Amino acid sequence: MYQYIHGGDIYSVKKLTGRQEILDFSSNVNPLGLPESVKEAVIRSLDECTNYPDPFCRDLVAALANYEYTDPEYILAANGAAEIIFRLALALKPKKALIFAPTFADYEKALHTVDCSVEYYFLRPEHDFSAREDLLDQISPGLDLMIICNPNNPTGQLCSRAFLQKVLAKSQEIGAIVMIDECFMDFVEDKEQFSVQNCIEQYKNLVILKAFTKIFAMPGFRLGYALTSNKKLLEQMRSAGQDWSVSTPAQMAGIAALKETVYLQQTKQLIQTERRFLIDSLLGLGLQIIGSRANYIFFRTQRTDLTEKLIKRGIMVRPCSNYVNLNDEYFRVAVKSREDNLKLSAALRDVICDESSHGHC
Repeated sequence: MYQYIHGGDIYSVKKLTGRQEILDFSSNVNPLGLPESVKEAVIRSLDECTNYPDPFCRDLVAALANYEYTDPEYILAANGAAEIIFRLALALKPKKALIFAPTFADYEKALHTVDCSVEYYFLRPEHDFSAREDLLDQISPGLDLMIICNPNNPTGQLCSRAFLQKVLAKSQEIGAIVMIDECFMDFVEDKEQFSVQNCIEQYKNLVILKAFTKIFAMPGFRLGYALTSNKKLLEQMRSAGQDWSVSTPAQMAGIAALKETVYLQQTKQLIQTERRFLIDSLLGLGLQIIGSRANYIFFRTQRTDLTEKLIKRGIMVRPCSNYVNLNDEYFRVAVKSREDNLKLSAALRDVICDESSHGHC
């Protein structure tokens, strides 16, 4: 039977528990929720749904080009970031690819659809799961594609732009494409030190992956995009899927979202404050915090039964045991509102400090 391996499956938990109200910390979306302007744009778009969506997403791409300060010919919109990953695999049909371990599972899933051999760069717990210079040693002739999640999921660790430029330069020498997933970059403080967005002109082998999913709290719309100056590759990716993958409501939602500058400022302030609050709360419970530079907290605990204990309290977290190179001691939780973060902290305290389970608080 097919196994769903991501967070955010509130539907299965509702069915399992019989609860209709689930507090979902397993999915890392903006706690401010969907902007009102986006909801209004979607309602207005309904009259247009009697027509096919614009296959080129012209208005959306124009808005994205303005938002990202780039050429509209460098942009491909798609049905979520995940579709871009699969389109890239189909367009390139790589024979050998390199990914981090642990990292987002759909990279490997997409690569396996084209029978690509996957090699891992193992992130070490003794190095707090950070990438190091020895990554460059694995970039050698025969490598077709490398995918780096920055900040990485689930660790929340970052690679500096200077380090990634070394990766890009060496990959370019051997003819390898590098996809850098920046879907969580908008939650990062001082993101200019880490984003490689200003490198797309310099490196034709660079593809940047971004999405509306997390930062604008719209995972249900499925809207993502690629940025690359490699126009040939972009056309190959465009050909590697259906023409109408981005619905009219999704296109209109994206255009409206990109105007939400105040919302983005409020998001950065909220995440900065609540990330610190949640980290301090979890540290106070004796949990080991690692990385966690985005809008989620990655931690380690001996309490491997957290998922089950918290589900009984109506709270979902993301167990990380199904990530390559992690075991059942690792978990990830989203940064949410103060009210929700307090509920999680209280529930964790109940579980971890339960005398019958020999907790220590």
